[in-house]
Amino acid sequence: MKEAPHDFTEGELESDQQLPWAPQSKRNHLSSLISTDYGKSFHDISQSINHTFIKEEFGVSVGPGISVILTADTPVLNNPGGIIFTSTDAGATFKFIQLPFHLAQPIVYHFLNPDYLVALSIDGGLWLSLDFGAWWTKVHDGVLNVFKASAHFLLNLFVLLLSFADTVEAEERGDLILKRTKDLGKTFTIIHEDIYSFGYIGAFLFFSVMEDPRSPRVMYFSSDQGDTFSQALLPSASTEQFYSILDGDEDMLFLHVDNPGDTFFGTMYTSDDRGILFSKSLERHLFDGHRKSDFTNITSLRGVYLTNKLDVDGRIKSVISFNRGGTWRPLKKPENINCGDKIKSVCYIEKKLIYLSCNLHIHGEHSRNNHIVPMVTLSEPAAVGLVIAHGSVGDSLSSSQNPDVFVSSDGGYNWRGTLRGPHHYTILDSGGLIVAVEAHREGQVKTIKFSTDEGQCWKLYNFTDQPFFFAGLASEPGTNAMTVSVWGFRPEEDGQPMWVAVTIDFQSLITRECNDNDYEEWLAHSTEGGDSERNGCVLGVKETYRRLKKQSLCRNGRSFVVMKKQSPCLCTREDFLCDFGYYRHINTSECVRQPNAANKTYELCLNGEEDELLTEGYRKVPSDRCEGGFSPQLIKQTVKACGIKPSPAPPAMSTSSVTHFDTPVSRLIVLFQSLLHFIKLSLFG
Repeated sequence: MKEAPHDFTEGELESDQQLPWAPQSKRNHLSSLISTDYGKSFHDISQSINHTFIKEEFGVSVGPGISVILTADTPVLNNPGGIIFTSTDAGATFKFIQLPFHLAQPIVYHFLNPDYLVALSIDGGLWLSLDFGAWWTKVHDGVLNVFKASAHFLLNLFVLLLSFADTVEAEERGDLILKRTKDLGKTFTIIHEDIYSFGYIGAFLFFSVMEDPRSPRVMYFSSDQGDTFSQALLPSASTEQFYSILDGDEDMLFLHVDNPGDTFFGTMYTSDDRGILFSKSLERHLFDGHRKSDFTNITSLRGVYLTNKLDVDGRIKSVISFNRGGTWRPLKKPENINCGDKIKSVCYIEKKLIYLSCNLHIHGEHSRNNHIVPMVTLSEPAAVGLVIAHGSVGDSLSSSQNPDVFVSSDGGYNWRGTLRGPHHYTILDSGGLIVAVEAHREGQVKTIKFSTDEGQCWKLYNFTDQPFFFAGLASEPGTNAMTVSVWGFRPEEDGQPMWVAVTIDFQSLITRECNDNDYEEWLAHSTEGGDSERNGCVLGVKETYRRLKKQSLCRNGRSFVVMKKQSPCLCTREDFLCDFGYYRHINTSECVRQPNAANKTYELCLNGEEDELLTEGYRKVPSDRCEGGFSPQLIKQTVKACGIKPSPAPPAMSTSSVTHFDTPVSRLIVLFQSLLHFIKLSLFG
């Protein structure tokens, strides 16, 4: 079947807002255009914003609903403040606002109320507005950074504040003071001093502490929005090392602790549901020189994570976990791919016999940073089990091998090769449609590839008669749309690039809505030849999904909702991690005590009280919902008071200066630092 969609639009846009190479002389002759339908159509808003040139770096901020803020590219010298244009109707109309300050970074929308705005000025001032930018009040000086919190902290915004000089060594010394305000700057409470770094992920706040430059750092976590912080039980990191939070949600955290020196690897740990007890998950976890990790959450199937590790001999290998980091295994070789003559069963390296394997290895951030692949692994919650990734088959991940595109339909258990060479790809119609554009380093593109059976068969469509240089593939967030826009530019006769946007609507091809006969029931995590009673049991639950048959040529539509049935499983050792101070024995799968663990008692600080943890060596995997079966004895006893609770501190400013922001339900997390001007803080050492 060679038929392809016919309903598409192509528009040539002469606008250098996104062209840093456009000459300054042309800027005043350019139009500002906006699209609210993913490139199908554009309308000129130049008149609405007084033909003002918009900042390239953070000129557009899109908020909740249909609110938009444009930041003008205003010179700092001879101007008392910057200029913004606000819109509450998706850009149909704009309101001009002269700011009393110059912006240092994008304006932050408050999760609780989109009319609440937070801004950071270039001189370190923290400014707040409660009426969508019409009126601004300065609530603090010496601000280092301000950023939006996750949806778990609807009542929180976070800012980093600074007080005085020495920008070079402040982070190395850990000269930060963590404070919190619950009333938008009227009063502050001190949480802890000597902070080295601070951040948040999922349901957790965290910071690391360095009380002395000669001592290692330790981590503190909070799962109650900062009311209490507890010290984590995991190896401390020196100034030459760093912590990195890889992923997290309401149940647990994945944490990387770097090895000393420029080793490009470290150890991955997983936490309990409080972010306090950490267990070793994976050794020699790859973390390259750019401080980038290949760690990926496969969001299309619960409990699946993918990453790369660095072997002792320097080879990079991919591993996958189906139980939230409890165990890791190599990826299977795709059934339709052979390893070829280059991979032998054995080889000799430095007179040692080395047995080589034939597995699939996935390219991640490490490869993308080195320009080996244009995209990393892609998965979506609405496209159950579907994973698209660049990879190569062999004994390890090699930069000399040309990466191809591989697809898994069962969350990473089985794979198949589907496209030769690197591609840009995206998922449409909740997984019912995949589209891809071949990545050419210097060539031009005119063809899009699409598949309606999860990559088993691909069709080609020439979307333009005049090829152009590819710049991006854009689709509506959420994967339920059926339109995709291909962006790029063509060189014109005068040497200037002309922007091109082609939007393709696949509804003209896939016209039939799916019915009940187009779907099938699929047991997730099921494997052949296993125990039928335990087959599909992962994290204590069997999940049966209703999903589209590969041979069904129909569309799920915008109203498609993932449907599943769940049933609990009996607990086994696989539902438990080895507790702090224990490791899993290779031959028996039992958790045994580490040789350097002195006894069964560990003291830790929980919610301001010191706990004595008595353990049999097992800890249930967070979010595991198994019932009955294997049940180790876990005992906890409270001993005495200790720990970190926020303590009152004098107000940072007079109450009268912030009376306008008397909103008791709002809250800020504030971090003070002994610095003079803006720098960015991260968990990296």
